[in-house]
Amino acid sequence: SSSLTEVKEFVKRLRRQTDLCNMTKTVRALLNNNTTVTVLRSGLHAAFNEQSLHVTKNLFQDKFRNPKKRQKNIQFKCLKNLISSLTSSTDIRDLLSCFSSDLQTFVIKPSRSKEAFKKQASDFMLKWNLLLSTVGKILTINRTDSFG
Repeated sequence: SSSLTEVKEFVKRLRRQTDLCNMTKTVRALLNNNTTVTVLRSGLHAAFNEQSLHVTKNLFQDKFRNPKKRQKNIQFKCLKNLISSLTSSTDIRDLLSCFSSDLQTFVIKPSRSKEAFKKQASDFMLKWNLLLSTVGKILTINRTDSFG
């Protein structure tokens, strides 16, 4: 039974790796198209003006009423940095480097212990997924050209 469990875990990892490779190929092809990148940037800039994105931003703030513990909208900063690094034609490695740098600055370095890192990383991922889901919904519903 332990071999079966190991095989199942290996298959999950292999599927994740395959999904990431396919996503990277798709994103790389999109980023090499100047028109697509320009439309995507305009859609993303417009998404920041949408009311539903402001509601999501408020959800991040409501958790921390105490000003000392108030979240600094790390996810919004990371997304804005990614959008600003999009040029008419961008290499995916540049975007990953930008995001990696932001994670280092906002999530990894501020953590003082392994437990604090785990908490901060899981909090970041939860909010990052919520933010990207909201942006994806806005682009799909209101800005179909930007979505693809």
